[in-house]
Amino acid sequence: MVKQIRWVVLLLACVAYGQDAEENVVTKEIKALVINAQTDAPLESVHVINLNEVVGTITNKEGEFTISAAVNDTLYFSYLGFKPQKVRVTNDMFKFKDTKISLTELAYALEEVIVTPYQLTGYLEIDVKNLPINTSYQYSISGLSVGYEGGNKNPSAVTKVLGAILNPADLLRNLFGKKPNQMRKLRKIKEEDEIRDLLATKFDREVLMELLQIKKVDIEDILNNCNYSKSFITTANDLQILDAISSCYEEFKVLNRKK
Repeated sequence: MVKQIRWVVLLLACVAYGQDAEENVVTKEIKALVINAQTDAPLESVHVINLNEVVGTITNKEGEFTISAAVNDTLYFSYLGFKPQKVRVTNDMFKFKDTKISLTELAYALEEVIVTPYQLTGYLEIDVKNLPINTSYQYSISGLSVGYEGGNKNPSAVTKVLGAILNPADLLRNLFGKKPNQMRKLRKIKEEDEIRDLLATKFDREVLMELLQIKKVDIEDILNNCNYSKSFITTANDLQILDAISSCYEEFKVLNRKK
């Protein structure tokens, strides 16, 4: 009887501890200030993203921001001309209202840029004829809303397109098919206006890598396997890349349901 009582007491203690642990991860609002590390001046319009909750905001004229977070969440700070910064949320950030986040300014070395590779004349009718023409053929697949680039027109082009999507070992399935949480995060990113606005101005894939927890080479491999052109992969902004990855995955699911 005594042993049973002890067991019940121990069980209740474990349940209470578990409840306390859950309370420790309750999301609250953090208010802090972002400043220039060199001048201590507040920075306006800095993008702040909670990588765990997939929510974003920007700083006001005083450099202040408010965002929901829990202890151990990671906040990602991005501002043009400054080095991106990641900060782990601590209990002190909730207790004290004077938290300051310092961003370090980057020094850019500009190289010579040639802007006339096609010998443009300024006359539209002439310049249009001198621009290179994309000779890649587009292939459409029944049930999907977009076409795919298959390169030159040849009998194996369609097979290449289908193989890229249906290949059961492709990176898209390996990265996301086995990680449903990543796909849920992908959908949340697309719904968050502040994050979408930031991605529309970025071309370096840094924010995407942090949000999706994948490497830049994996992003490129996913798009290659989904038959996006090299030109698109190298020139698209991060929001276009995000939408391309999402569309590719949705189409991947449609084709696999038909198998």
